[in-house]
Amino acid sequence: MAKLNPFDLYDVASLLTEEELMIKESVARFVDERAMPLIAEHFDQATFPAELVPEIAEMGLLGSSLEGYGCAGLNGVSYGLICQELERCDSGLRSFVSVQSSLCMYPIYAYGSEEQKQRWLPGMAAGEIIGCFGLTESHGGSDPANMKTHARRDGDDWVINGSKMWITNGNLADIAVVWARTEEGIMGFVLEKGMQGFEARAIKSKMSLRASVTSELYFDNVRVPEANRLPNVTGLKGPLGCLTQARYGITWGPIGAAIACLEEAIAYTSDRVLFGRPLAANQAIQIRLADMARRITSAQLLSLQLGRLKDAGKMQPTQVSIAKWNNVRMALDIARDCRDILGGSGITTEYQAIRHMLNLESVITYEGTETVHQLVVGRELTGINAF
Repeated sequence: MAKLNPFDLYDVASLLTEEELMIKESVARFVDERAMPLIAEHFDQATFPAELVPEIAEMGLLGSSLEGYGCAGLNGVSYGLICQELERCDSGLRSFVSVQSSLCMYPIYAYGSEEQKQRWLPGMAAGEIIGCFGLTESHGGSDPANMKTHARRDGDDWVINGSKMWITNGNLADIAVVWARTEEGIMGFVLEKGMQGFEARAIKSKMSLRASVTSELYFDNVRVPEANRLPNVTGLKGPLGCLTQARYGITWGPIGAAIACLEEAIAYTSDRVLFGRPLAANQAIQIRLADMARRITSAQLLSLQLGRLKDAGKMQPTQVSIAKWNNVRMALDIARDCRDILGGSGITTEYQAIRHMLNLESVITYEGTETVHQLVVGRELTGINAF
């Protein structure tokens, strides 16, 4: 019998189309050849690898699921595989693509006018315009309806006041998709870098997502023309629809992080000899490694089925919550266990486990905490909202 791939025990690759496999392999090569050699130093220095953005754009990874406007028009499974391979390198790299694609390009595509799509999407697909997404506020967290940022009409313009917190790409961004309360309901606005009263401040001293830009956004009487308001959505369904798209990608990304940790742990335990035999020859180590492979396999099948549902137009937010909850928890537990298996070596960024472990502490929190997703599933089961 043929030997199984230790990182694909159920041969999920055989369930992919030729195009999906080609995309996965091309992104994997990019990660191995270009991103991996850079990422540890960027994490150490708390800098984003901006030098990779032109190559990411050239590969068609920005807005990859959108049709037209210079976008690749790939299916949902392909987008998931892109997220998986990017996060095999680092959650910060996947976060950049996820925010640009699902949280910035998607709302312009789904809720914007044709003029807005033509104005921004081609440049965003080419990596020439970077976006960020302003929903979370410092006091709001998991309760986006508790929004204080507000916009009021003033002639043909809108005047926005307030602030947003934990904004990926904030100090990189040329535009920000900002959600604000109005007399007519919550609306989305595209703010542009350089608008008077609009300021982004980098958040320092992070121990997680260090190779990612995280910012606070401040709006002090920012005057925004009506032409920059997203006209085709009102209410929380707008930003929540964006989050569903992004959370879908997050169900795939941590699988890549978990695979990277498992691969490293297998290599380390096979090479290190203690008490006269390799660590991998110990039952305790094999049981731990086997449990990791079991959990990765379950996550792979979960995300693949979710992707097929998405591409069939049948994906429900509760299904996304199950996968986000399961897969991020899976990856975080594996990263922590691999860090322990590596012993003292596991605390340095010479190895990947602690970097993934620290990053996943953010991934399990952002775009819906684990508890939030548990309660989403609980509401589906009982019909009672326990938030």
